[in-house]
Amino acid sequence: MFNTGVSTYLCLFFACCLCCSRALPTKLNNEAVNDRSVIGVLTQVVTDEIMKPFGRTYIPSSYVKYIESGGSRVMPIRWVESFKSKDELIFIGGDADLETSDFARVAKIFYRLALAVSTEHHSLFIVFCFKSLCLLLPKSTTMDLIKYPFVLPAEVQSSRMFNTFPDELINALTQEPLTGNFHNYGITIKDFQENEMLQSFFTILSTNIAKNGAHFVSTFEGKRYPFYGVQWHPEVNRFQWYRKLNFPHSRHAVQLSSLLAEFFVNEARRSFHHFDSPAEEESSLIYSYSPVYVANITAYEQAYFF
Repeated sequence: MFNTGVSTYLCLFFACCLCCSRALPTKLNNEAVNDRSVIGVLTQVVTDEIMKPFGRTYIPSSYVKYIESGGSRVMPIRWVESFKSKDELIFIGGDADLETSDFARVAKIFYRLALAVSTEHHSLFIVFCFKSLCLLLPKSTTMDLIKYPFVLPAEVQSSRMFNTFPDELINALTQEPLTGNFHNYGITIKDFQENEMLQSFFTILSTNIAKNGAHFVSTFEGKRYPFYGVQWHPEVNRFQWYRKLNFPHSRHAVQLSSLLAEFFVNEARRSFHHFDSPAEEESSLIYSYSPVYVANITAYEQAYFF
């Protein structure tokens, strides 16, 4: 949680695509798609004493707004039983312990479920931020809190995530600080290259060099599976305004955030998981909850509590 302007661990943005109740498919590039997707967001336990009166778990509203801006709906996720009735799942950033927390335990469970479903040829799209990668992989290194331009390898041109971005934005990514890296840990290029599982599973799409000289992975996507990961926070470019963290809000930063939201939701549209009934779907959506103003006590403007 950004209680002091710092996310203690790396953000996890884990999206597994699920579809809503009996949505009629439409076509996208001659592929049937679901235009009524639902993205599940894994709630995180409140650890700050000042926020405990509001609820036991929370979701920052910036994640909800981010998903909705891409054209999807949001469902708060707390239980594994909910897995089969959603179109997408997101693990948010914060200060949950990477080894012992319920957040870590559930993240690993959902990762295995998503992998199994994808292996069975059902559409299940996963988007990590690197907190999830630290949950699932053995090595990490200290990072810092700053905005960075990207270092882009040749693979970015053929990637699923970035291949439709306009050339102007791709160039801006390498020249301008468009991404907020507000984390304490990350995966270095060296650790990535020495990890056979990572090398065989993911393709690096961008890297950055931290103030301490660490060359770290900042964006990746799965080679075989529709799994995606970012070290940075795409949602803050449009939906967070905490002055002390100086979130990137330039034209290109906003464009990057917008296009990535559209990409993730388009991936979710390829999923045809569904709820058992419209009533179950409606009762599961976040519309049943109201966000609480927390900008006076956190770096978030609003948050949902559960």
